[in-house]
Amino acid sequence: MEYNTQLKDLALPEYGRNIQNMVDFCVAIEDRIERKRCADTIINIMGNMFPHLRDVNDFKHILWDHLAIMSNFKLDIDYPYDIIKKEDLYSKPGKLEYSRPEMNYKHYGKILEKMIKLAADYEDAKEKEREQLIMLILVHMKKSYIQWNKEVDDSKIFQDLYELSNKQIDVRGSDIKLPDMKDLNQRKQQRNNNSKKR
Repeated sequence: MEYNTQLKDLALPEYGRNIQNMVDFCVAIEDRIERKRCADTIINIMGNMFPHLRDVNDFKHILWDHLAIMSNFKLDIDYPYDIIKKEDLYSKPGKLEYSRPEMNYKHYGKILEKMIKLAADYEDAKEKEREQLIMLILVHMKKSYIQWNKEVDDSKIFQDLYELSNKQIDVRGSDIKLPDMKDLNQRKQQRNNNSKKR
C-alpha cells in the first residue's frame, strides 16, 4: 500500500494528488497537440475546483501559471499567456519604501500639521476664512488630543498650535472657548441618530 507521505511533495497542495498525477501524465504525452488538449482539460478541472475565484482578474492566467509550477516548468506547450518564470518564482519582491514624515506631535497627525501650515500662510485679505479655519483646526486638535489623554486644557492646545505654526498663529491670550468633548460626542450621537431615522 502507498501512503501520501511516501510520495513526492506536491508543488501546490491545494489542488490535491489527483490533479498532480494528471499534470505528470500530461508532461509525459509525446504528441504536442494531444498534450495541449490535455493541458486545457486540466485547466478546466482546476477552474471548477475554485468556482468562487472566477470573478478574480486574470483567473485563467493564474491557473496557467499554477499548471506550469505543478509541472516544474517541464510542460512543453504553447501557453495562451506569458507564464511566470522559474527564476521569478522564488525571488523576493523589492523593498517597499514607506514615507516616514517628520512630525512634532504624532497624535495630531501629518494632515493636521499641513492644515496648520495652510492657515499660517493664509492671505490677510481673507481674515474671516482664516479665523474659521483656525477654529476648525483647534477643535480637531482637541479631538485628537483627547483620544490619547483623559484630560485636556485648552491652553495646551493653543500652545501646541503656536509651536506647530512656527509662532505664526498665536491664540494663547484670546478668549476662544473650545467645546467640551462630551458636547462633541453628544452632537456626533445626534447626527448618527438623525441619519438612522432617514
